[in-house]
Amino acid sequence: MIKKFQRIVFLSLLAVISGVQISLACTNFLVTKGASADGSTMITYAADSHTLYGELYFQPAKDYPAGSMRDIYEWDTNKFLGRIPQPAHTYSVVGNINEFQVAIGETTYGGREELAKQSGAIMDYGSLIYVALQRAKTAREAIEVIADLMDKYGYASSGESFSISDPNEVWIMEIIGKGEGEKGAIWVAQRIPDGYISGHANQARITTFPMNDTANSIYSKDVISFARKKGWYKGQDKDFSFSDVYAPVDFSGARFSDARVFAGFNKVNSGMKQYEEYALGNVKHGGPNNFPVNRMPLWIKPDKKLSVQDVMGMMRDHYQGTALDMTKDAGAGPFKLPYRWRPLTYKVDSDTYVNERAISTQQTGFSFVTQSRSWLPNPIGGILWFGVDDAYSTCYVPMYCGITEIPECFKEGNGDMLTYSETAAFWTFNLVSNLAYLRYDAIIPDIQKVQKNLEDKFVAYTPSVDLAAQNLWNAGKKKETLQFLSDYSVSQANGMTQEWKKLSQFLIVKFIDGNIKKEKDGVFERTETGIAPNPSQPGYPESWKKTIVDQTGDHLKMKGEASH
Repeated sequence: MIKKFQRIVFLSLLAVISGVQISLACTNFLVTKGASADGSTMITYAADSHTLYGELYFQPAKDYPAGSMRDIYEWDTNKFLGRIPQPAHTYSVVGNINEFQVAIGETTYGGREELAKQSGAIMDYGSLIYVALQRAKTAREAIEVIADLMDKYGYASSGESFSISDPNEVWIMEIIGKGEGEKGAIWVAQRIPDGYISGHANQARITTFPMNDTANSIYSKDVISFARKKGWYKGQDKDFSFSDVYAPVDFSGARFSDARVFAGFNKVNSGMKQYEEYALGNVKHGGPNNFPVNRMPLWIKPDKKLSVQDVMGMMRDHYQGTALDMTKDAGAGPFKLPYRWRPLTYKVDSDTYVNERAISTQQTGFSFVTQSRSWLPNPIGGILWFGVDDAYSTCYVPMYCGITEIPECFKEGNGDMLTYSETAAFWTFNLVSNLAYLRYDAIIPDIQKVQKNLEDKFVAYTPSVDLAAQNLWNAGKKKETLQFLSDYSVSQANGMTQEWKKLSQFLIVKFIDGNIKKEKDGVFERTETGIAPNPSQPGYPESWKKTIVDQTGDHLKMKGEASH
């Protein structure tokens, strides 16, 4: 689970030291039926935390006798918060998708600090997600469950954005607590128009919203009156902006957070260049309420309908081809590394500078793309394409929402952040990615080759798996259907992890000691006598050599001898 408590402490301390606001982690994209190539709805989620261990959570369906209670533990700290009544029956949940193909993701935006604490509140954002998934059959019902839980038991987190989907609709819901002295939360939810996509990344994104369109907009009754009571808004109701009142965007909100939404949108829409200045952190204000006037729209239309692999591609981005491209400055080193080690800000003399915060980042615990498909029975229609570690170098494997068993490589308790496990996908994938960070431009192509081969295979297999499962289902063999889907998902995930272990071995052999072994199609060349031929030693690029000379002058210059 997201170790947000540790992140908040760390980032808060950093904010004090640096004097700037630091945005939290995670990135979501939302895709409607009309924007997808096959008519599925999709949401994405990257759970980014330096202390998060990547594993796949599972809550089986269960019946409860009258009077049963559920213990609520804060998602990030495991602190006991209280108890709430259990319903007579809860639904099965695999990761962040349930047996009815309802999926929920999140990003933390924080918002007004005075609203972040509420004494006696029980429902933190993580508990809201998983309780809602256990109780809701549709996205709208999930919104109702979340709102009801906050009203009854209080809201115990800071500002959150939720992505909520079912086979037919996709919603974004943004909530913030009422602070001390009042119970519950302020919130607004908007349905993404069919044919469009949306996104959020640790910055509240809902601005104005329709007040009299319950088919597409739902909100707490005091969403505006509460702000007026606090003295935060004095304009007309029609001009009220949720984000600009409860979580105003500033430089870091644009540069560290909304820039990631810009980057994902930029991969699928050719008209995003106009928002690049905003993504750089240059927020311009104006109008009667002095709200930002150059923000990105909440949703856009992609240039073409998106496949599941297109959406996976949106999660693999380092701002390539934009003004924020992480391979273009000296921070990338000689091997074009598109990562920056934390903290996010640093000082030189009296000025503060930033490290870019991209969608793909080294500290991801797990990420996913969900598909909810209305034309298939629910256990077959929902797929959680799940991967651990850095989204850029992970491999997304299909976990059907009807499965009743979790693969060993993803199973909770198979290792943790302080315990290495040979069979855990998280550690296997980290071996590969952390090796790649040493000589990125040379190593990443080998990773992407295996990644693409596996994901292409999984996508190609999906129609046949769907058909076989549907035939079992239609024959009335529901138990056999779930077992078939479980066997398939488990075998593919464990098999993928084995392939990644082979990849780690191949990479250490090929790139040991800064050399690059000669190979063809994954087979290393040998001399006639069976030994390794001399490896290539590409050295450093010309630009890096010049940087070294500029910094060292004549200190490293050869004098009086020929070089070897």
